[in-house]
Formats: sequence, structure tokens, C-alpha cells
Amino acid sequence: MTHADLPADEAYAERPMWPALRRGWSRRCPSCGSGPLLRGYLKVRESCPVCGEDLHHQRADDGPAYLTILIVGHLLAPVLMFVFVRYRPEPLTMMTVFSIGTVALSLYLLPRLKGVMVAMQWAKRMHGFGQAEARD
Repeated sequence: MTHADLPADEAYAERPMWPALRRGWSRRCPSCGSGPLLRGYLKVRESCPVCGEDLHHQRADDGPAYLTILIVGHLLAPVLMFVFVRYRPEPLTMMTVFSIGTVALSLYLLPRLKGVMVAMQWAKRMHGFGQAEARD
């Protein structure tokens, strides 16, 4: 069934949020869950190669970076304090280990959080997601 076949009330119906967020976390299309969401590390595709869902409407901007900084800071700050108080490592050792941990965790989270933000926008029909159904 295409978007043109949907009745007007279904075209505006809320999309399921949690499945979309899980698909975004795994960097898959929030609509079908099969097609890749990203082209490269952070570039969002214009449309899904599997189901054809338009993805160019997304406006993630700096949101994933802010969320990454927030999460990494809140996870590693208590660990940093615990390690410092409990073990008293050499400053250079501690700086090296936590710098590598910070960069690794940030690189892991950033594309996943971008996928989550795009999926949330798709599920809530924000920034043009769902305009095609409304026009039909």
C-alpha cells in the first residue's frame, strides 16, 4: 500500500515511536528497518534504498553532538572520580586512558544518536516527514 492509498486520517496517524528509535539506533531506515539510514559515517541518505521513504527532511543538526557530549560526560565523570580516588594512577596514565575512552565512546555513540534523532523526527512527522501523505 502506497502513501496515496492511505485515507487522510491514517496519513496523519502517529507512527510507532519505540520501533523507530530502535531502528534509528541500529542505523536503519525508521520506516522499514531494512535499508541503511546513513551513507558513510554521519551523512543521512536522501531516501531509503529499500522502501523509498524520503529521509532528506531530517534536521538533526547539532543535536547528536550535544547528546553525545552529555552522555559521555555523565558516564565518564563518575568513573574518572572513582579511579582517581581509589587507585591514584599517574596523571599521564589517567589522561591517556580516559582520552582514548572518551574518543572511542564518542565515535560509537555519535552515528547511533544521529539515527535516533532522525527516527524520532520521522515518528513525530517533524520537518516535512509525512507531507507527502498529507498532500495525497
